[in-house]
Amino acid sequence: MLIEILLFILVGIGGGVVTGLFPGIHINLVGAILLIFVEKGSSINPLFIVVLIISMSITHVFVDFIPSILLGAPEEGTELSVLPGYELLKKGLGLQAISLTSLGCLYGTFILILLFPIFYFITFPIYNFLKPGVAILLLIACAFLIFSDEKKIGALIVFLISGMLGFIVLNLNLNESLLPMLGGLFGASTLILSIKTKTTIPKQEEVGSLKIKKFKSVIAATLISPISIFLPAIGSGQIATIGNQIAQEEKQGFLFLLGIVNILTLGFSFLALSTISKTRTGVSVVVKELIGIPSWKLLGLILITIILSGIISFLITKVLSKKFIKILEKVEYQKLSIITLIIISIIVLIFSGIVGFLIFIISTATGIYCISLNVRRTQMMGCLLVPTIILYLF
Repeated sequence: MLIEILLFILVGIGGGVVTGLFPGIHINLVGAILLIFVEKGSSINPLFIVVLIISMSITHVFVDFIPSILLGAPEEGTELSVLPGYELLKKGLGLQAISLTSLGCLYGTFILILLFPIFYFITFPIYNFLKPGVAILLLIACAFLIFSDEKKIGALIVFLISGMLGFIVLNLNLNESLLPMLGGLFGASTLILSIKTKTTIPKQEEVGSLKIKKFKSVIAATLISPISIFLPAIGSGQIATIGNQIAQEEKQGFLFLLGIVNILTLGFSFLALSTISKTRTGVSVVVKELIGIPSWKLLGLILITIILSGIISFLITKVLSKKFIKILEKVEYQKLSIITLIIISIIVLIFSGIVGFLIFIISTATGIYCISLNVRRTQMMGCLLVPTIILYLF
């Protein structure tokens, strides 16, 4: 059985590389396909599929930063890396940007191992204490995000517009509804502006030693990431933004922080499933459908899978980022941006149809408007927060 588990971990890592490199092929979509495969009567042990989907999701988190930073093609969880990563790319530091997120993910993997046993015992009582006030806590988190922005009125406008967009989109019963919305808000808007301004990318520097102060980012991520266990719709983007208010890091430090938070948020979703029977990510939904509520023994296997996948994914990302940088330096960035925009548009049409494509256009316009107001792009995460708050209030 050990050999089979290791084999499925390796297959999952390979799958995570593919889903991470190609925008639009979301890990949740792959998970849904695997569920159908199992439900059709597959003879494969569901536990092996769980190992596969977890290793795939961990690798996806690492590798997904490559297209997000180099192409401006984000998915949920990497959308906030686009702007700081893009700015570093324009300075010849694109490889450093990816290395920072990857190193953050690796740190996140080991921090998760340390925090897991502690939160396994304290999650249930904390959740019961906080449960009656979830909506209020979400409102407080939103207020913090808005009023910590320098341009508070603009931030409020963007938050409300994206919130209304999210409420409408998530009530349309649309296939892959997050794809056109997040792809437009955070991806296409950046691509269109880079095409318009005829951005040129300089020769990229080698990474060298990453001179950032890691301690503050580690502490901030460790303190704030557990929020994802207790509050629905609070994803890695919002947590990283709140965490950065504590750490007060610049672009490099924020990317490192975002890497840590992404892994912790994913890892904590399995803890939430085991301790309070709540699914906080698409991957945890798949795990629940396959094996139900994981026991502490199964959590041990999940942790081992996360460790192995994290270490291997870190090494893979290091190699892939260098290869992609070499390709990027040989191609005119404006043309590459146009090609990427076309590919994302086609993917949206395939998976979300005409209605999804219209949402993609509206979301793109909203993203451009947000950039023109010069407010933090985290305000557009209102597209997920507002619908959740409405759900809890009404």
